[in-house]
Amino acid sequence: MYSVPQLGILASGKGSNLVAIADAIAAGELNAQIAVVIYNNPDAPVRERCQERGIPHVLLNHREFASRELLDDRLAHTLEQYQVDLVVMAGWMRIVTQVLIDRFPHRILNIHPSLLPSFPGHRAVQQALEYGVKITGCTVHIVTLEVDRGPILAQVPVPVLPGDTVETLHQRIQQAEHKIYPKTIGAYLQRLRQLNE
Repeated sequence: MYSVPQLGILASGKGSNLVAIADAIAAGELNAQIAVVIYNNPDAPVRERCQERGIPHVLLNHREFASRELLDDRLAHTLEQYQVDLVVMAGWMRIVTQVLIDRFPHRILNIHPSLLPSFPGHRAVQQALEYGVKITGCTVHIVTLEVDRGPILAQVPVPVLPGDTVETLHQRIQQAEHKIYPKTIGAYLQRLRQLNE
């Protein structure tokens, strides 16, 4: 790995976790550099976040690819071009295939808005409210072929408050995500570095 680990961030939406990671790097709390952000939605606000911070960004519109495998092949190629050490999903709303996993084995992280293994997949916050759980949270895990089933690296509980809506609960979960994700990325990079020594 490079002296300063290079991150490749995959995002589909607002980019709030990207901002949290960039802020942690700027504050010296995370020893890494964002090599590139790849986003799949042409209208995603994450593009503006990248422009504001001078972060290289590439649009790979999933609608222009005939299959998930072809998209993942281009994803992997782009990440390799930018010499990425660790792939970080930050609101990436696409299911990955073995093509990407094989090119970055044990080097793709994701954050999910529930305490996995509860409520994997889409609508996790809504599912938590519908089930009436009193505590939910967020989970950082290694990405595997089975959605939201990879080895868990870190979790933070978030209480469900009376009167919570999907929006209010999701907002508090995101606040927890913004704290735990940069820390977990840093710890995992250290682990990878030790394995390579």
